[in-house]
Amino acid sequence: MRVVVTRPQHSGERTMRRLAQMGHEPLLLPLAEPVHHTEDAGHALFATKGAIAITSAEAIRALAPLGSDIEPHLGRLLFAVGKATAKDAADVGFNNIAISEGGGTELAALISSHSADQNNGPLLYLAGFPRATGFEAGLTELHLPFLTVECYRMQDIVPDDAVLRRLFADTRTDAVLLYSHETAKRFFSLPFVGHNPEAFAETRFLCLSEAIAGAVPEPMRSHVDIADVPNEDRLLALLTHA
Repeated sequence: MRVVVTRPQHSGERTMRRLAQMGHEPLLLPLAEPVHHTEDAGHALFATKGAIAITSAEAIRALAPLGSDIEPHLGRLLFAVGKATAKDAADVGFNNIAISEGGGTELAALISSHSADQNNGPLLYLAGFPRATGFEAGLTELHLPFLTVECYRMQDIVPDDAVLRRLFADTRTDAVLLYSHETAKRFFSLPFVGHNPEAFAETRFLCLSEAIAGAVPEPMRSHVDIADVPNEDRLLALLTHA
């Protein structure tokens, strides 16, 4: 199948390799790129002692330029969404990692189950902007103290119409993978998408969650499939039914 990946370059390339191994034809369409705030991430890390939470590997990429300065913090309990994010954390040296295979709500529940291990101050959430509110809302509901520090910002990329025409009009695309609500909003706000609905008449929009699917315009909702668990393995499994 011909599959468009709407992730940022670094994570998108990893997804493309998985798709190629599955026998699909992957095409990358980044709609945002991260701007890392390494100094802010470092200050937050050095000023705290408790557990850390990350919902994206971009937080790890924000820390990575600090090099050996982060070594005293690599043993801190780190909560990560997904195996890929956890692997990136392990690659820079974190060695006490708890993984949630769901989204923000599931991560908050995982952290709650480890509350006895968190006696060194509030949880440090190394976050991005913009971001979904589910994780922080879950922590608040569970009465878990936390400190949110934004250490990266996603900056919009607006692809040329020529690129979009090549991806969607010149040759039919079977599926578009949507990993976040913000990405879905960016995609469907592109003028080319709004002006050329016929180019998507046979395209499936595969969404990581119900919240992401909510960003798909009503006329295209019949084209949506949603992963039963919000992780990439279950998202890619939808390709067998798309």
